[in-house]
Amino acid sequence: MPSIIYQNNFIVPAGLKSGRIVSLVPSQTELLFDIGLDEEVIGITKFCVHPNDWFINKTRIGGTKTVDIEKIKALQPDLILANKEENIREQVEALSAICPVYVSDVATFDDALEMIQQVGILVNKELKATEINQKILEAFAGLNADEHRLSTTYLIWRNPYMTAGGDTYISDMMELCGFENVFVDELRYPEITIERLQLENCQLLLLSSEPYPFKEQHIQELQLHLPNTRILLADGEMFSWFGSRLLHVPAYFKQLQKQAISF
Repeated sequence: MPSIIYQNNFIVPAGLKSGRIVSLVPSQTELLFDIGLDEEVIGITKFCVHPNDWFINKTRIGGTKTVDIEKIKALQPDLILANKEENIREQVEALSAICPVYVSDVATFDDALEMIQQVGILVNKELKATEINQKILEAFAGLNADEHRLSTTYLIWRNPYMTAGGDTYISDMMELCGFENVFVDELRYPEITIERLQLENCQLLLLSSEPYPFKEQHIQELQLHLPNTRILLADGEMFSWFGSRLLHVPAYFKQLQKQAISF
């Protein structure tokens, strides 16, 4: 029965068990908690910081790109949750020899809702997954993204500076927030320069908290080169954690919108 279950070709294997689960994706680990699981989750990564009690007490099986396959095998899982972007393909394929591996592929808000529903099905929490999705949709319905459209760049890395292209989940979340991605025509996570930002007349520059932990000092550093650009620190989890984190995103986006237009 061991196999790979792809989000975009979702088929539940016959006889699938989900009594013992390993999660290789921080945002999906948080989803497992919010969907009502606890003891069923036996292994998480060192980046699965939510919920904190799990981060402290659950067995850690390495990083998202450096999973300890032998350690996972020893845990004897029935199901492993992975992600196309966050995990290494060769490791996922090796893990599929242990038990079925679900591989999410989330590039849009709609993809995230689909992933939540599919995970709910796999772990026998379909009704709870439906409830979470309904609450997410209700929360986003109250978010006004059209009132203030700002040309925006979202930085994820420094030295070199890297941003999010138009085919990323981050870019889709920017659009939902009312921020027009300056680099929407670029793919994945292109390298950019300060000179490019100056030429693009970027109105708003968001500095993410992850994967590079931008701080206040970086705002001051960049503001010298971009005096007419509003520069803000952004909570990377709100822009890149697909899953039940979406329940909290609209309220955060409303706050961020107010900060962005107060310049």
